[in-house]
Amino acid sequence: MTIDRRSLLRTSGVAAAGALGAAALSSTARAAGFTAPAHGPHSTGSGPTDGVTRTLLQEHPSPAEGWETVQTLVQIPRHKESGRHSHPGVEVGYIVRGDVLMKFDDRPSIRLRTGDPFFIPSGTIHNAVNVGKVTTMMLSTYVVDEDESLVTTY
Repeated sequence: MTIDRRSLLRTSGVAAAGALGAAALSSTARAAGFTAPAHGPHSTGSGPTDGVTRTLLQEHPSPAEGWETVQTLVQIPRHKESGRHSHPGVEVGYIVRGDVLMKFDDRPSIRLRTGDPFFIPSGTIHNAVNVGKVTTMMLSTYVVDEDESLVTTY
Protein backbone atom coordinates (compact mmCIF):
# COMPACT_ATOMS: atom_id res chain seq x y z
CA MET A 1 0.00 0.00 0.00
CA THR A 2 1.41 3.41 -0.95
CA ILE A 3 0.46 6.54 0.97
CA ASP A 4 1.52 10.02 -0.10
CA ARG A 5 3.03 11.32 3.18
CA ARG A 6 2.93 14.96 2.02
CA SER A 7 -0.81 14.72 1.44
CA LEU A 8 -1.19 13.07 4.81
CA LEU A 9 0.46 16.02 6.58
CA ARG A 10 -1.39 18.64 4.52
CA THR A 11 -4.74 17.16 5.48
CA SER A 12 -3.91 16.49 9.15
CA GLY A 13 -4.03 12.75 8.58
CA VAL A 14 -7.62 12.68 7.32
CA ALA A 15 -6.65 11.57 3.81
CA ALA A 16 -5.10 8.41 5.20
CA ALA A 17 -8.03 7.44 7.40
CA GLY A 18 -9.19 4.72 5.08
CA ALA A 19 -5.70 3.56 4.16
CA LEU A 20 -4.34 3.23 7.69
CA GLY A 21 -6.58 0.87 9.58
CA ALA A 22 -6.10 -0.62 13.02
CA ALA A 23 -4.48 -3.67 11.39
CA ALA A 24 -1.64 -1.43 10.18
CA LEU A 25 -0.64 -0.62 13.74
CA SER A 26 2.08 -2.69 15.35
CA SER A 27 1.52 -4.30 18.73
CA THR A 28 3.95 -1.72 20.17
CA ALA A 29 1.93 1.18 18.78
CA ARG A 30 -1.40 -0.34 19.83
CA ALA A 31 -0.08 -0.92 23.35
CA ALA A 32 0.95 2.74 23.50
CA GLY A 33 -2.55 3.96 22.64
CA PHE A 34 -1.80 5.03 19.07
CA THR A 35 -4.73 5.03 16.67
CA ALA A 36 -5.32 5.33 12.98
CA PRO A 37 -7.02 8.65 12.11
CA ALA A 38 -10.42 7.01 11.59
CA HIS A 39 -10.48 5.93 15.21
CA GLY A 40 -10.70 9.47 16.61
CA PRO A 41 -9.63 10.78 20.01
CA HIS A 42 -7.08 9.09 22.22
CA SER A 43 -9.28 9.50 25.30
CA THR A 44 -12.84 10.31 26.25
CA GLY A 45 -14.50 12.40 28.96
CA SER A 46 -13.50 15.87 30.10
CA GLY A 47 -9.87 15.47 31.18
CA PRO A 48 -6.80 17.44 30.13
CA THR A 49 -5.83 14.88 27.44
CA ASP A 50 -9.25 14.68 25.75
CA GLY A 51 -9.14 14.89 21.98
CA VAL A 52 -5.39 14.20 21.76
CA THR A 53 -4.66 11.89 18.82
CA ARG A 54 -1.50 9.99 18.00
CA THR A 55 -1.42 8.69 14.45
CA LEU A 56 1.17 6.11 13.43
CA LEU A 57 2.72 7.20 10.13
CA GLN A 58 5.43 4.58 9.77
CA GLU A 59 7.42 2.01 11.69
CA HIS A 60 10.66 0.30 10.62
CA PRO A 61 13.45 -1.78 12.11
CA SER A 62 16.41 0.42 13.02
CA PRO A 63 19.87 -0.32 11.60
CA ALA A 64 20.87 -1.05 15.22
CA GLU A 65 19.75 -4.53 16.26
CA GLY A 66 17.02 -4.53 18.90
CA TRP A 67 15.79 -1.03 18.09
CA GLU A 68 12.98 0.32 15.92
CA THR A 69 12.14 3.67 14.37
CA VAL A 70 8.56 4.90 14.79
CA GLN A 71 7.11 8.11 13.33
CA THR A 72 3.84 9.66 14.49
CA LEU A 73 1.67 12.72 14.01
CA VAL A 74 0.45 14.00 17.37
CA GLN A 75 -2.46 16.45 17.49
CA ILE A 76 -3.29 18.32 20.69
CA PRO A 77 -6.45 20.49 20.78
CA ARG A 78 -6.41 23.99 22.33
CA HIS A 79 -6.00 23.98 26.11
CA LYS A 80 -5.21 20.24 26.18
CA GLU A 81 -2.00 18.30 26.86
CA SER A 82 -0.30 15.04 25.98
CA GLY A 83 -0.05 13.96 29.62
CA ARG A 84 3.17 13.16 31.49
CA HIS A 85 5.02 10.32 29.78
CA SER A 86 8.41 9.01 28.66
CA HIS A 87 9.84 6.83 25.88
CA PRO A 88 12.44 4.00 25.96
CA GLY A 89 14.60 5.87 23.46
CA VAL A 90 15.00 9.32 21.95
CA GLU A 91 12.24 11.48 20.47
CA VAL A 92 13.14 13.86 17.65
CA GLY A 93 10.29 16.18 16.79
CA TYR A 94 9.07 19.14 14.77
CA ILE A 95 6.13 21.49 15.45
CA VAL A 96 4.13 21.44 12.22
CA ARG A 97 1.52 23.86 13.56
CA GLY A 98 0.73 25.55 16.86
CA ASP A 99 2.36 26.53 20.14
CA VAL A 100 3.44 24.11 22.86
CA LEU A 101 4.88 24.48 26.32
CA MET A 102 7.03 21.36 26.74
CA LYS A 103 7.22 20.65 30.46
CA PHE A 104 9.89 18.40 31.96
CA ASP A 105 10.25 16.85 35.40
CA ASP A 106 14.03 17.37 35.49
CA ARG A 107 14.68 20.65 33.65
CA PRO A 108 13.02 23.99 32.79
CA SER A 109 10.07 24.04 30.38
CA ILE A 110 10.59 25.25 26.81
CA ARG A 111 8.20 27.11 24.51
CA LEU A 112 7.95 25.66 21.01
CA ARG A 113 6.23 27.33 18.05
CA THR A 114 5.41 26.39 14.47
CA GLY A 115 8.63 25.41 12.71
CA ASP A 116 10.60 24.59 15.86
CA PRO A 117 12.44 21.28 16.18
CA PHE A 118 12.86 19.51 19.51
CA PHE A 119 14.79 16.62 21.02
CA ILE A 120 13.83 14.61 24.10
CA PRO A 121 16.41 12.21 25.58
CA SER A 122 15.56 8.61 26.41
CA GLY A 123 13.54 8.16 29.60
CA THR A 124 12.86 11.89 30.09
CA ILE A 125 9.42 12.53 31.58
CA HIS A 126 7.68 15.29 29.63
CA ASN A 127 4.25 16.77 28.87
CA ALA A 128 3.33 18.83 25.79
CA VAL A 129 0.74 21.49 26.68
CA ASN A 130 -1.03 23.34 23.86
CA VAL A 131 -0.78 27.03 24.78
CA GLY A 132 -1.78 28.33 21.35
CA LYS A 133 -4.98 29.22 19.51
CA VAL A 134 -5.17 26.21 17.15
CA THR A 135 -4.86 22.45 17.38
CA THR A 136 -1.14 21.75 17.64
CA MET A 137 0.38 19.24 15.21
CA MET A 138 3.72 17.65 16.09
CA LEU A 139 5.70 15.24 13.93
CA SER A 140 7.59 12.92 16.29
CA THR A 141 10.14 10.28 15.38
CA TYR A 142 11.30 7.81 18.02
CA VAL A 143 14.26 5.44 18.01
CA VAL A 144 13.28 3.02 20.74
CA ASP A 145 14.01 -0.39 22.25
CA GLU A 146 11.76 -2.77 20.29
CA ASP A 147 11.08 -4.89 23.40
CA GLU A 148 9.59 -2.04 25.45
CA SER A 149 6.32 -0.14 25.25
CA LEU A 150 6.66 3.02 23.16
CA VAL A 151 5.07 5.18 25.87
CA THR A 152 5.09 4.95 29.66
CA THR A 153 2.51 7.25 31.29
CA TYR A 154 2.76 8.79 34.76
